[in-house]
Amino acid sequence: MAKKTKNFSRRDFLKTSGVATGALIGGSLLGGLIGYNANNSKTSPTETKSGEHKQEAALNKGRMFFTNDREFQILANATERIFPKDDLGPGAIDLGVPYFIDNQLAGQYGSNSKEYMQGPFASGAPTQGYQSNLTRAEIFKQAVAKLESEAQTRFKNGFSKIEAEQMDEILTAFQKDEVPMKGVSSAFFFRLLRAATLEGAYADPIYNGNNNMDGWRMKGFPGHQAAYINVIESDEFQKIEPKSIGSMH
Repeated sequence: MAKKTKNFSRRDFLKTSGVATGALIGGSLLGGLIGYNANNSKTSPTETKSGEHKQEAALNKGRMFFTNDREFQILANATERIFPKDDLGPGAIDLGVPYFIDNQLAGQYGSNSKEYMQGPFASGAPTQGYQSNLTRAEIFKQAVAKLESEAQTRFKNGFSKIEAEQMDEILTAFQKDEVPMKGVSSAFFFRLLRAATLEGAYADPIYNGNNNMDGWRMKGFPGHQAAYINVIESDEFQKIEPKSIGSMH
């Protein structure tokens, strides 16, 4: 008798992992979503849906690093497969995560300008952190090209045009370090991409991610409140509308 396979939604993941209550997402936990969410998705990775809340205008929304449309769409679809929209709320694309990552790559995060980047460059243990001679900008640029070439090799189509399950297959190959890259492992890139996706989903909207603070709303995080003096002594659970830096007057 064939074994039944359970399909997990992001809501199931959040409940079982503790993320819904604000627990830290472990390094390998979110990677478990790859593959599980594909069968639940009825929509294309690039489809978007309007949120229920009034959208807050971005201060400087725009692409600063991936000026090529094809490259930006590859990045966008990759982040959506890591953080897909479902019954819990919007995914990476609706949250503006691709813009967040793009903007960060154009700045000090992408250039590693505040980090030691001199040799020797040896393959270190996972606990030793950043060991590549490449900057994050160079790693992302190379990886986006690799995502495209893997899609062409495996499925004879561009990464942004293949099915969600096929995207998951390629991203899983990166996660398992099965895709050759120069100066860095594909597994290291996958960890960078996953971390940057989460940061974009939960950062203050001033950085062009977490659109309309919906990432915070999904976790019940109140954002930047001036004070809690009016509710701090209450025994009842307080549902507080979040505030961003840009919304504080």
